[in-house]
Amino acid sequence: MLQGLIYAIISATAFGSMAVLVKLGYDAGMDGAVMMQIRFTCGALILGAILFLKDRSLLRISRSGMLHCAILGLVVYWLQTTCFVRALATIPASTTALVLYGHPVAVALLSRLFLDMRIDRTVVLSLTLVMSGCCLVFYDAFLREVEASGLLYAFGAMAFFSGYLILVQIWLKGLRPLTATFWVMVFAAVAFTISGDVTAWLRPTQATVAIGLALGLVPGVIAVSLLYLAIERIGSSWACIFSSIEPVVTLILAALVLGEPVVPLQVGGAALIVLGIVIPNARLAMLGKRART
Repeated sequence: MLQGLIYAIISATAFGSMAVLVKLGYDAGMDGAVMMQIRFTCGALILGAILFLKDRSLLRISRSGMLHCAILGLVVYWLQTTCFVRALATIPASTTALVLYGHPVAVALLSRLFLDMRIDRTVVLSLTLVMSGCCLVFYDAFLREVEASGLLYAFGAMAFFSGYLILVQIWLKGLRPLTATFWVMVFAAVAFTISGDVTAWLRPTQATVAIGLALGLVPGVIAVSLLYLAIERIGSSWACIFSSIEPVVTLILAALVLGEPVVPLQVGGAALIVLGIVIPNARLAMLGKRART
């Protein structure tokens, strides 16, 4: 589980930069769909070049694998990311993140229904700590004046992301994570190019190129590939719980980059999230120690 934990935390750290990068993109005058168009295109090109130079066999995929990646990239990922970006355009990043981070509970319930995952006391305690921490991290989110449409988009992002994580575990089983990452990103790039603006490539600026490359590399190649590796090793439900370090990263980056204030209550929330991640690993370590003695 330790290796899956490390992958999930690094992935969540990379994903945590997305909300801040998207906010910077909006400030630079970029459209949400165009940002994702550049993100996935740059991500697919970067990862494709790496795989081509490292091992060309990683670019090969079966017909069924291609079909599943196409559905995930063209439909599910497009819906989830579109909802997330549109929510960020109308409501605060903290509100969006708070709603999105209902997904560990949703994924745990879906895993119980479709993957026969056993929800024991450790899982319940971990989920409770993580969700309580998220609420404290974004304690003032619902005290702000927000648009109803933005909240609907945020809930849509949470729902689609939960379904996406379950489908990844079911459909991409047996596929090499880097191969799956590349083809999902290719199809997502196609979907966002169609819904975005093809002519945006003809009007590059220093800001749009920098933000696009950052989105493609950090919450793109790094985050998605490591998330698939985490799901492969520990399953989607545990990957979700461990990935809940993301709002802590978002909080820190929002304070450092956007100048958003951080209060002690939010620091306490971050501590609860970390505790919710540590507990299952501590229990696993204790069980392993007992088994060896």
